[in-house]
Amino acid sequence: MNPIDIIIKKKNKHELTREEIEYMVNGYINDEVADYQVSALLMAICLNGMTFEETYNLTDVMLKTGDILDFSDVEGIKFDKHSTGGVGDKVTLALLPIVGSLDIKAVKMSGRGLGHTGGTIDKLESINGFNVNLPEDRIYDNLKNIGIAISGQTKNLVPADKKLYSLRDVTGTVDSIPLIASSIMSKKLASGADIILLDVKVGSGAFMKNLDDARLLAKTMVELGKRYNKKVIANITDMSTPLGYNVGNSLEMIEAIKMVKGEIDNDFSKLVIHFSSHIVSLAKNISMDEAEKLVIDSIKSGKAFNKMQEIVKYQDGDVNYILDVNSFRKAKNIILVKSPKEGYVDEIDALKIGEISCRLGAGRLKLGDNIDFSVGIELLKKPGDYVNKDDVLLKIHSNFDDNTTFINDALSAYKFSDKKKDLVLIFDTIS
Repeated sequence: MNPIDIIIKKKNKHELTREEIEYMVNGYINDEVADYQVSALLMAICLNGMTFEETYNLTDVMLKTGDILDFSDVEGIKFDKHSTGGVGDKVTLALLPIVGSLDIKAVKMSGRGLGHTGGTIDKLESINGFNVNLPEDRIYDNLKNIGIAISGQTKNLVPADKKLYSLRDVTGTVDSIPLIASSIMSKKLASGADIILLDVKVGSGAFMKNLDDARLLAKTMVELGKRYNKKVIANITDMSTPLGYNVGNSLEMIEAIKMVKGEIDNDFSKLVIHFSSHIVSLAKNISMDEAEKLVIDSIKSGKAFNKMQEIVKYQDGDVNYILDVNSFRKAKNIILVKSPKEGYVDEIDALKIGEISCRLGAGRLKLGDNIDFSVGIELLKKPGDYVNKDDVLLKIHSNFDDNTTFINDALSAYKFSDKKKDLVLIFDTIS
């Protein structure tokens, strides 16, 4: 085999064999195939797609380039959850302690934020001391002792994906459904979970901009999971508007704490309860209604909040941040942005809000950039809310002295209407 023949074959829209995929992936991670040749193949895949069999083979080849975690000697069902990313998406932060408090275990490998989408790891690091770089023995110990371990991707977990994703990121080949599906599922399958819940975001603030693409991605990932005899369920959820009230690392962590304590009721809390109920239903083999009752009881009784404290403690974090949200770092300026008109809020562009938050310092333009945990945006009015002229729409938490551009950009993210819009949170469920 040689790389040029394989590149030409995919350029001409032919199906690659497993051996050809294996040759290119393994050759790349062993420095035997040049990055420019793999870039050419990635672009050919991006333009011409892959069959399901090709996607499965790519997933399996990447999965087997590194460790596959095995927690079979730890008693109980293990789950994992993944979101394709969005603005204000802090679901994992609240879901893990809720489900964990119901004796369902999880090893959660999470990532850092890039661009307008936030990262779970960064949000957790807004808690002083929280250790997100757990070696495999610590992951195992946490799983055994408290049932939950959260970590960045370990060095030996799907190394092919790390290298390929970095190349995709700089060659304009991120938005390919086969490449996204194989990237996500190779990591999920390597983490040793029995149940995998997928949150496929669609809308302006997501990678998937339309429902057809989101459904195709969801179906592809569910079918990949079934090949490995995993229980996989995918929800397609809205990301045309930011999720919840808060966008920004500390701000999102604070909102997650309030949700686990049962102090807020919004789109974010509804999604957490829905996802948690799905996992509990599958793990305990009970109906969604029964599972939801257990989830709500865990919140109301304080079990979920206690589990959140336990998770922070076992990962070296300062529990005082959970007990008193005033412990989180604060921006020096909080700017009130007022409504220029009256009417119903019709839309808040998630992409614009995410980009503003990133420019404030809450996100990264490239991997390795430092982030400011204290900054972000607090939304006081969401789609469906009625506002009067000069009502406060949002608060900008900033460490800049001149915030004129941020204010103007935030106002441009809002659209108003004289009629209340019916909102849809979950578009589809695929299993």
